This record gives sequence, structure tokens and C-alpha cells, in this order.
Amino acid sequence: MTNAAIPITRRTLLGSSIAAIAVSSLSLPTNAQEITMAATEPFWPNNARLAVSFSLMFEAGGQPISGAGGVIPDPIEKGLPDLPTNAFFQYGVYEGVPRILDLMDKHQIKLSSFMIGQAVEKAPDLAKEIVKRGHEAAAHGRTWENSYFLDPAAERKFIVDCVETVQKMTGQQPIGWNAYWMRNSPHTLDILQSLGFKYHIDEPSMDEPFIVKLKGGDFVTVPYTFHMNDIVSFPFENYNPAAYEQALKDEFDQLYEEGAHRRRMMVISLHDRISGHANRVRVLDRFLAYAKSKPSVWFAHKDEIAKWTLEHRTTTPVYDRGAPTVSGLPGSAA
Repeated sequence: MTNAAIPITRRTLLGSSIAAIAVSSLSLPTNAQEITMAATEPFWPNNARLAVSFSLMFEAGGQPISGAGGVIPDPIEKGLPDLPTNAFFQYGVYEGVPRILDLMDKHQIKLSSFMIGQAVEKAPDLAKEIVKRGHEAAAHGRTWENSYFLDPAAERKFIVDCVETVQKMTGQQPIGWNAYWMRNSPHTLDILQSLGFKYHIDEPSMDEPFIVKLKGGDFVTVPYTFHMNDIVSFPFENYNPAAYEQALKDEFDQLYEEGAHRRRMMVISLHDRISGHANRVRVLDRFLAYAKSKPSVWFAHKDEIAKWTLEHRTTTPVYDRGAPTVSGLPGSAA
């Protein structure tokens, strides 16, 4: 690292002599370590100005056959199979994932697919096809349900079952994790690290990757998103394709502008049964043509981003947070 530093930014401010005054107004954890980025250090491979990363949630078949969330407002009664809701999920297998894969092929972009173990068991050929086309297979749990309330042994098994299924069916061992609605237990990151995982995405707190120090060493967070997430901000009710397309472009343009001075990353989340519909793929097609027209953009899956982050630790934010039960944020259990 050289002595030349970039112009004063949020990161360099925290490393300066006025950090003590600024920290309270920036509302960062007081035990966070932030690093000053050298002007000569590339933000991304090949001096890219912005990283763009897509997540594809492969969940169809992993949901409970009765009581899964969907588009029908009235809950199913008496534990009966919710046939239309299950068919809604199945759209992801029959139409959604194949259409999204074709779109990514068209634009020569690779994504990270977070796979439910049970979904992979029910559609193994589709899971294999995702990996065959060069995309990352990551872990999303044994089933599409919460696991944060499990004791550590049961939670570990919940994760291991998913990993073993994905590896068996696709030939790729997941090193990235996403929990149901991002809700992990205080033990999750330690469990993941002990199983060989390198990163998780269950934190929508920054627009760049960072490192959290765990008991077992460094662990990468490749932040996720609520606002660029189809299931959260652009569900079927009141969906406006023009507004979605504009939001994608505005997000890209702002981060691309900031990327001239600091490391920036844009994350877009797609769900098999939502973004795989024909009209939504048209919107994504136009956005990708726009984004691909800009120079110095790195389209990457998340294991690549995690690897880059670990290899460039000296220019990456590093947080030593302590126990989640104290900080309220992901870290090592007490």
C-alpha cells in the first residue's frame, strides 16, 4: 500500500485524525475497523469501476405443500395441499429458471444460484443445467423455511443436508450461503465457516463486500438487497415494469458514478417464480443491454467477489463486532 490516498471519503474519514468526531454521525459500530484505500490499488479486477452481481433463488419444490407464502391472500385451511400456490412455485422449474438462464447466456453473464436442497432433489436436471452453463451453485437451506430457531447441532444438519444434496446433484460444493429471509442464528456464521463456507449474503448493510472477523478467522459478507429484490420491492401486486426498469438504471448509474472513487457493487435478486416471467425478463434484457454498454463493469458471481475480497484484505473494510446477541449484527457467537 502506498502513502497516496484517494480524496476524502467516508472510508478515509474514519482513518483520519477527525475520526473520533465523525464516527458518531456516521452511525457505525464503534469496534469497526475501516481501511484507507490507496489511490493505486484497483477496486476490482481489470480496474473495473463497478461490480454487478445477480442472485437467482432456486426454491421451487422446497416450500411446504401447505401454507407457503404466495400470491393468494387467503391462507389454505386444515393443512390441505395448496395446489395453486405450489403450481405458482413450479413455474420457476418449468419456465422461470430456463428463461433466466437463456437471458444470461444472451448477455454472457454468470450469476449465483442459491439452491434449496429439496428443490434440487425434485429438479436435479435443472440444477445441473445451472452449473453446466457456468453459474455458481450456492446453499439456501434444506427446505424453504426458517432455521434461526434451531439449536446449533440441528442448524448444522440443516445446512449440511443442503450442501450434500447440491454437491451430489451438481458436482459443485457450495461456499456461499443465504438463509430464509436472511434470518440466521447467532451461531450461523461460525457453523458456516467450520463447514468450509467462504461467504454469506445475509446482510443488506453496504454497497461493497466486507470482512467480519470470526473466532475461526476472516469471513466475507457479500451484501444482499431488499430494494433491488423482486420478492420484496417488486412483487406482483402493483408491479410497474417501467418503475422497475428505472430503478435498475438509477441504481446502476449512481453506483457507477461513485465507483470512480471507491469500491462499489450492485446486487440484483431474482426469484425463479417471479423474475422468470416473460415480461420481467424483457425488462431485465433492456437493463442488461444498458449496463453492458458502459465500460469497466465487472459482472461477477459471488464466489468470485468473495475471493477477490479475501485477496485484497488490506483495502477492504474489516469488522470485529463481537457476539450477535450484543451487537445485533452477524458475527461469532459468544
